[in-house]
Amino acid sequence: MDNLWNGIAGILTYDKAMALIRALLVIIAGYAVAKLAGVGVKRLFRERLETSRLRIFHRSIYYTIFLLFIISGLKELGFNLSVMLGAAGILSVALGFAAQTSVSNLISGLFLIGERPFSVGDNIQVGDKIGEVFAIDMLSVKLRTFDNLFVRIPNETMIKTDVITLTKFPERRVDLKIGVAYEEDLAAVRQVLLEVAENNPLCLKEPEPVCNVLGFGDSGIDLLFGVWVETENFLALKNSVQMEVKLAFDEKGIEIPFPHLTLSPGRPAEPLSVDIVRAELESPAAA
Repeated sequence: MDNLWNGIAGILTYDKAMALIRALLVIIAGYAVAKLAGVGVKRLFRERLETSRLRIFHRSIYYTIFLLFIISGLKELGFNLSVMLGAAGILSVALGFAAQTSVSNLISGLFLIGERPFSVGDNIQVGDKIGEVFAIDMLSVKLRTFDNLFVRIPNETMIKTDVITLTKFPERRVDLKIGVAYEEDLAAVRQVLLEVAENNPLCLKEPEPVCNVLGFGDSGIDLLFGVWVETENFLALKNSVQMEVKLAFDEKGIEIPFPHLTLSPGRPAEPLSVDIVRAELESPAAA
């Protein structure tokens, strides 16, 4: 045992022991400062950032400060920081090639945090995926679809793809493309549609409903009927107003055309005259 203590005392000289104590004190102080900074960030940005973005921001501040103090502690122990930074640079290059997708997603996540195109709880559409956002992380965005499926979309995809935030604004417009027969009175059809919007309790009075002629279709005249609704009632109104339009058209005798094809005879074709010419062939015997 005496030999062991003598060996440790030979290794840990007074200067080395003091350097080790200073390094430990710096790291402990860094941990405390990082924790306090994280708590301060949470209190300062609690009302400005949503929970997921606040968590990412808090972790970034915490680990950055703690890493700086760890580097200072290593410097107290006599480590050559230039060599360490060089090794870290080589390691970063190697990791960068090995994890290009993860780094791209990480950087894209920072852009999403800064831009804030949507928040947790919003309904968004990304490509053919539609769902509610329930998590925004550094590498991906998590969605829950309306049929209760889990969808993970990488942040890089979110940056490169058109993202439609369906619940960004308090009001939305339900647009219905409706066809009526050419024989119908468009003014009367328009009045019926406006009455449907007037009688539906979910339709907003302001902005007013719209009813515009889109053009002449193959089987009828195409109309655009748009009614405004509070965003949370969008699906309910879209379902109810279509049934009400059908019932109103049936009651008023307004025809909703279906695709049809009209055939008319053209000019009769001129008869073809065909002359049959019989060729006389010599037989080999006659030759």
